[in-house]
Amino acid sequence: MTSSKKKRMSMLDSLAAAGAPSPTAATSMMSNNRALRSARDAVDGHRVWDLDPEQVLDDRLSDRLDPDDVADLRDAIEQNGQTVPILVRRHPSEPDRYLLVYGRRRLEAIRTSEKVEKVRALVANLDDDAAVRAQISENMARRDLSYIEKALFARELIDNGFGTQAQVAEVLTVTKSSISMALSIVDMVGVDLIRMIGAAHGIGRPRWDALARAIEEHGLDREKLMRAAENVYTKSQVDMVVEGQAPDPVDLSGAAFEAVAKLVEKTVNTASTAKKQTQVQPKPQVLTLDGARVGGVKRTAKGVAITLETGEFADWVAAEAQDLISDLHARWKQRGED
Repeated sequence: MTSSKKKRMSMLDSLAAAGAPSPTAATSMMSNNRALRSARDAVDGHRVWDLDPEQVLDDRLSDRLDPDDVADLRDAIEQNGQTVPILVRRHPSEPDRYLLVYGRRRLEAIRTSEKVEKVRALVANLDDDAAVRAQISENMARRDLSYIEKALFARELIDNGFGTQAQVAEVLTVTKSSISMALSIVDMVGVDLIRMIGAAHGIGRPRWDALARAIEEHGLDREKLMRAAENVYTKSQVDMVVEGQAPDPVDLSGAAFEAVAKLVEKTVNTASTAKKQTQVQPKPQVLTLDGARVGGVKRTAKGVAITLETGEFADWVAAEAQDLISDLHARWKQRGED
């Protein structure tokens, strides 16, 4: 198997949700989803095999945005047994070896267990494309992924040769235009900054889009933004040592997004203020009568200001201002017609 194909087998499993579904949920999910139904139909006689965990290879890309802890799942399996089998397919060149389709957390939990020696697995006859589709469907059904996780996954699928934007849109059951916008956001924000922020559940497309456009249009320093996100996680680790309580990763990623967004807004506003301050203001025009200064004309962002020095002429202009401005306006119009 080529390295490209190996990569294609990995992408969304690393985004799988914590915990395994109940047998009823798993059965319903497989019966209602076309890709999973195809995988089910390809299973060797629907027999559940007990495999040595080391027989199952999982060399796929890991692009999960939230840290994954399988300790709770391992404890549950040790206490109640493995309720839901993983899905594997036979290795194309190595006898008695298998490639994981989905169920990475269950596999990892059993690998780290000192009490459970075998992993229960269904063995399916799937090609690369069918395996990826089954993997995507199983994991998409298992967890409500955040907007940016879906966007990042779409970029990973395309970059690793799964298909075109239209094909990826079909698999993820979204429109092609939404895939195009998601890819644009990922490219403008940058994959490294996205990974540093995290899943950011609750932050939807509009705010990610606004952040992306601000970063791109103002050429902001992504390294500086990454440090703002990293500081959120660093502070949480310090607080955990002091208070002895682990923070919620969902809250942390949301806080990291807010920290980055706040820094972006501050940077943009500061740059805008500095730009206004450095703009060259036109010099006031001096008004004279018989060679003597009597006032001036100054153009500002709000309009034109005419000032006259105190005197009888200024008093007269003030009294005749409406007629004078009407006369000037008529002369301006006549000039345009000529």
